[in-house]
Amino acid sequence: MEHIKNVNIMKLNTIKRVGRSDFVNMGPIQLRQPIPTRTIDNIDPFILLHHYGPYEISEQNNPFDLGPHPHRGFEPITFLIQGEQLHRDSLGNESVVKAGDVQWTTAGRGIIHAEAPTKSFVQKGGTLEGIQLWLNLPAEKKMMEANYQHIANDDFNVVSSEDDKVKIQIIAGELDSINGRIQTQTAVNAFMIDITKESKYDIKVPSLHQSTIYLLKGDVLINDSESLKINENQLIEFNQDGDGFSIIGNEDSKLLFLSGEPINEPVTTYGPYVMNTQTEIMEAMRDYQMGKMGFLPV
Repeated sequence: MEHIKNVNIMKLNTIKRVGRSDFVNMGPIQLRQPIPTRTIDNIDPFILLHHYGPYEISEQNNPFDLGPHPHRGFEPITFLIQGEQLHRDSLGNESVVKAGDVQWTTAGRGIIHAEAPTKSFVQKGGTLEGIQLWLNLPAEKKMMEANYQHIANDDFNVVSSEDDKVKIQIIAGELDSINGRIQTQTAVNAFMIDITKESKYDIKVPSLHQSTIYLLKGDVLINDSESLKINENQLIEFNQDGDGFSIIGNEDSKLLFLSGEPINEPVTTYGPYVMNTQTEIMEAMRDYQMGKMGFLPV
């Protein structure tokens, strides 16, 4: 793990929207959904963001057991906050994802995967919490070969403030010439930010990127403004009119930062598929039924 000290000075991006994170039903579970909502359809190239948990998992209560299901046309990504999950897919990958780990799946032309708390985690019991993000792929890459990346928590580079009170895990993209471990298909940044109470940090945002932050826990001020006090489970979308933004921790806080170059293409979604046209959605459904996305035992 590489640590870099940094302090930034910049022109601040203004706030475009502050989004809610209401609960939605997904099968037997409830989870928060800051993207999409009634006011935020997507933040191109980010199509969907789910915050699941915290759930108390035990042998008597295990709602987060997602059996084999397909994806095509985008990248489903899991940031595991607490707990332990088993990932299996039709490419033959099988891995245990632990707290702080990230699994980054490029569905491309099609993949089938399953994820659930590991049997040992269910038996001993514990808290499960994570983020699932859907990152769009441009039309030219929607039918690429599928791929899977799993990076452990300790293997990510970390950028720190001078006093070590702010730590930024560089998952994908680049911050201050430090690169993430994930190999991306598009220009995108993904950072997990931990900031202690009364600490401040400035985050640089590339000029072509749309950017957003989601507050998993805590309480923060954005751009030194009391009017931009952000509470737990709120999402902020920034305008592209500056060099970045500042964060002050009103209490110990954890945030997910995302930025990416907009793809600016039509988006058509249906269930687990993200394509450009309805015809492509129908083709995806047909290909799955014909077994063209592979197979995965239940």
